Amino acid sequence: MESFVIEGGHPLKGTITPQGAKNEALQVICATLLTSEPVRINNIPDILDVNNLIKLLQDIGVKVTRHNRHEYTFQSDELNLNYLGSEEFVKKCSQLRGSVLMIGPILGRFGEATIAKPGGDKIGRRRLDTHFIGFKNLGAEFVRNEEKNVYQLKAKQLKGCYMLLDEASVTGTANIIMAAVTAKGNTTIYNAACEPYIQQLCHMLNAMGANISGIGSNLLNIIGVDNLHGTEHTILPDMIEVGSFIGMAAMVGDGIRIKNVSINNLGIIPEAFRRMGVKIIEENDDLIIPKQEQYVIDSFIDGTIMTLADAPWPGLTPDLLSVLLVVATQAKGTVLIHQKMFESRLFFVDKLIDMGAQIILCDPHRAVIVGHNREKTLRAGRLTSPDIRAGIALLIAAMSANGTSTIANIAQIDRGYEDIENRLNNLGAKIRRIND
Repeated sequence: MESFVIEGGHPLKGTITPQGAKNEALQVICATLLTSEPVRINNIPDILDVNNLIKLLQDIGVKVTRHNRHEYTFQSDELNLNYLGSEEFVKKCSQLRGSVLMIGPILGRFGEATIAKPGGDKIGRRRLDTHFIGFKNLGAEFVRNEEKNVYQLKAKQLKGCYMLLDEASVTGTANIIMAAVTAKGNTTIYNAACEPYIQQLCHMLNAMGANISGIGSNLLNIIGVDNLHGTEHTILPDMIEVGSFIGMAAMVGDGIRIKNVSINNLGIIPEAFRRMGVKIIEENDDLIIPKQEQYVIDSFIDGTIMTLADAPWPGLTPDLLSVLLVVATQAKGTVLIHQKMFESRLFFVDKLIDMGAQIILCDPHRAVIVGHNREKTLRAGRLTSPDIRAGIALLIAAMSANGTSTIANIAQIDRGYEDIENRLNNLGAKIRRIND
């Protein structure tokens, strides 16, 4: 197991460019299963979750051509369908949450799919009901094999229908879209997720010959087509990494420019940090975060305590609440962080409390942070990354702390952040990767 050793107190200064979006990459790479023709995808992030998904596709027979570190071509013309039900495939799926996105395209194209309960972050319940209810609405038969702990879906011909999703699940929406594009007839999905990455998936599928309208809204209409063809697609910058860099710049920055962020696709992320008092300058498609000598948490118009809560897009993404929480520890003022979607995502705050942060964990979903106003520096500590986003939040805390910290289980960070220690060291950080 690898760990990071972080020497705190070194300011970051310079320019950094965000990687391609992890969540979009997982979706559009799986979408290449819908056609036998080549699909080229650019700006793929070189991270653990994406690389493991690519290996999984190769295992089932997808031909993968690596043009360079971030550009690949996928061709699914000779798949080994027998391997999809094997114990080896099921085991690999169980270790990767992104594998769930293979169900929709495989079911849509081949009429049956077998997949294990996927792994991923340990951040509370992440149910798959939305996915499977959507598939059943399209006419698939659903059986859970308790002995093997796998899900089996079969359908001779998926048929379009109207469906109202029980939650605006991003992966659920993506999976249902990919199953529906070749279903017979018309499919209407209401309460669909409408994140930029879902929009990107829809645009890519339309470029492959699908017929999807309502893109960008929570009401999608899909007219089924007989087959799809190849295309070329470029992935957006990762909005979560952009937000993470804003948080780093606020805590330990001495002037940082974040380049080519696709400002129009960041939603209210910059505004959330501005509510924390962080100064952000927009210049063309870059964000400039000057050195923050002090940042003061805003309050609501009636004078009540600021609350930052996650919500479906265009609300605030839950993936950045961990970063915002850490940023608040050195702000002037008080903020309530309300994590509504996952009941275990705030449990990492005990590590921050050990580092000297003033945090009250009210319950699994809410934490009150009283900022130090930079009058008291966090202490270094021995930390463990429980999930991707808590991991990057702890890394930010360690870079701002007084002394040398160690973060274990950094494979969690590697799942979502490409070559993070070298990129931050280029800005002035002091981070070493060691083998325990």
